[in-house]
Amino acid sequence: MAKPVIAVVGRPNVGKSTIFNKLVGKRLSIVDDTPGVTRDRIFGDTEWRNHKVMLVDTGGIEPKTDDIILAKMRAQAQLAIESANVIIFVCDIKSGVTAADAEIAAMLQRSGKPIILAVNKCDKVGDLPFDFYEFYNLGLGDPVAVSGVHGHGTGDLLDRAFDYLDELFDDESDEDVIDVAVIGKPNAGKSSLINRISGEERSIVSDIAGTTRDAIDTLVTVGDIKYNFIDTAGLRRKSKVSDDIEKYSILRAKMAIERANVCVIMIDATEGFTEQDSKVAGLAHEQGKAAIIAVNKWDAVTAKDGRTMDSMRKQLMEDFSFMPYAPIIFISAKTGQRIDRLFELIKYVNEQNSMRISTGMLNNILAEATARVQPPTDKGKRLKIYYITQASTNPPTFVCFCNREELFHFSYQRYLENQIRATFGLEGTPVRFIIRERGDGKTK
Repeated sequence: MAKPVIAVVGRPNVGKSTIFNKLVGKRLSIVDDTPGVTRDRIFGDTEWRNHKVMLVDTGGIEPKTDDIILAKMRAQAQLAIESANVIIFVCDIKSGVTAADAEIAAMLQRSGKPIILAVNKCDKVGDLPFDFYEFYNLGLGDPVAVSGVHGHGTGDLLDRAFDYLDELFDDESDEDVIDVAVIGKPNAGKSSLINRISGEERSIVSDIAGTTRDAIDTLVTVGDIKYNFIDTAGLRRKSKVSDDIEKYSILRAKMAIERANVCVIMIDATEGFTEQDSKVAGLAHEQGKAAIIAVNKWDAVTAKDGRTMDSMRKQLMEDFSFMPYAPIIFISAKTGQRIDRLFELIKYVNEQNSMRISTGMLNNILAEATARVQPPTDKGKRLKIYYITQASTNPPTFVCFCNREELFHFSYQRYLENQIRATFGLEGTPVRFIIRERGDGKTK
């Protein structure tokens, strides 16, 4: 199943982002002394006790504010709280317990979620300062002394969080489950597809756009493969978002994409391609997810002949030119047409997204490609690519070592990508390239 979620919350400028960066092991959140630097939620994965979890950094919570930005940050944090399995509440020992801390603590207690109180900026090793014990007044149990800057106490913090997650880990089989986010604009048939797949009315189906408010998980087993389908509220243009519930729905859909291995992008065959379809697909593309374009309601297209499907497929390939790797399938959630084929595609593109290619095979392709089309030159200097290796999967990411990175034009990267795809397929997944100049550690 999807990874458990730990939300990091607290007042502005208490060091949430510093702790978050330390826990995920990389600098994902911007750290600054100015309150409110982190406005949106930032996601990052970490591993502890041989289990992976998703961490969510949030903007600071100001319980009472008329400031529009701070109010939006509070709404983002509230959404993170609702979505989390465990909450880490960060306070600052230098400022002590404030009225805002007390109000946030009360709000968190009302959520009913497990709460771990982290008292940050305990930077000195040894006996805890007397001020530390003041935080027991918040009524959240034993605080954990943490130094986000030095990393002291972060292991204890994760231990406490993972104690609450043991039951989830006992039931998990992450490696055996493919998480699939079903995304698209409202009324494209996402809930109907989930209901058809699950064989039951798990989602409310209605012709009224925006019926589905929350992300809903449905576990389905086909053969020996388990699929976890995440139904989401439709993503609509921001100008059309008129209430807070719809705003939350968009945020939940983005979170579903974060959780997913594969994104099924639903297109309404009766409406055809729209600009919003492109934006929805772009979210999956930017996050490097395996993707399938599913043209739903194919049964409702009345004026069909032997060329209709090919014609629409050709048009969609032009419309989605930024993700030419995504296979296109024509389905009907209502009648079940090609649903079996959809399962096969999901399994296939997930395997492609996880594909690992040996360095030897990659460099054979590189040698053939550079012999066929010479690397570009500029002012008498020719690009030399020394070797290529795969750095990671999900999506497949390749590191190219060369003499001068400014000579490695995007067009030549695309050429190499096409040569790799021609040999290994990599259908349904984006491909990333990292360009490095040999010997200087510079990355592009």
